Amino acid sequence: MTKLDPHPPVLSGPRIMRQTWDQLVYVHWAVDPDRVAPLLPRGTRPDVLGGSTYVGLVPFVMRRAGLGRGPAIPWLGDFLETNVRLYSVDDQGRHGVVFRSLEADRLLVSLAARLAFATPYTWARMSMVSDGDVLDFRTHRRWPSPRGAGGRLVVRRGPVIDDPDDLSVFLSARFGLHTRHLGRTWWVPNTHAPWVLREGELLALDDSLVAAAGLPGVVGDPPVSVLTTDPVHTSFGLPRLVRPSTP
Repeated sequence: MTKLDPHPPVLSGPRIMRQTWDQLVYVHWAVDPDRVAPLLPRGTRPDVLGGSTYVGLVPFVMRRAGLGRGPAIPWLGDFLETNVRLYSVDDQGRHGVVFRSLEADRLLVSLAARLAFATPYTWARMSMVSDGDVLDFRTHRRWPSPRGAGGRLVVRRGPVIDDPDDLSVFLSARFGLHTRHLGRTWWVPNTHAPWVLREGELLALDDSLVAAAGLPGVVGDPPVSVLTTDPVHTSFGLPRLVRPSTP
């Protein structure tokens, strides 16, 4: 069983980018690790808690994204995002996420991220309406295919969780991502203050992004976890090569 530390590691070396994640919502389903293993980069495997791994649907508002320690990029640094993610660990014991897709409502952001980091950003028409404690996210993919993938997610933010359970920490205490680029697998570290997690009540869900990411049928079951968060500012470090263990 993996039990993660919610406290951030010290990020050494240069920062390559920084950003703030706001109005973030976690919606997760438990799946068999064998189902997602073929979708992960070489040198990583599904991260498991209680015999299951997890598929996440995560909408939020990106704010003040910028490169290095410089200022936020005007206009392009603020956008809506919804990602479909899996949970990974490599042979060096580094825990992370693997993005199957990342919807964004900025075409230039999507193109730049694909070229620079090989992250599967897509361009979508998106909106988020906040009405008190209720957040209403909508997305409709424009490019690439399948065009029209998306849907609607409505959640009510609840009270702060003073003592998050192991699953909540497992899903949120992720200080890095794994990605495949130029024929190799990389781990990109990040750091931020511990999440302030809140309860979430799912009011409506109509989604086709998870199926489009290679996991049909998952959203047909009720999620095992719905969380909301307070904003957090994060910084990313230089990518590090993942070296698979020799059999």
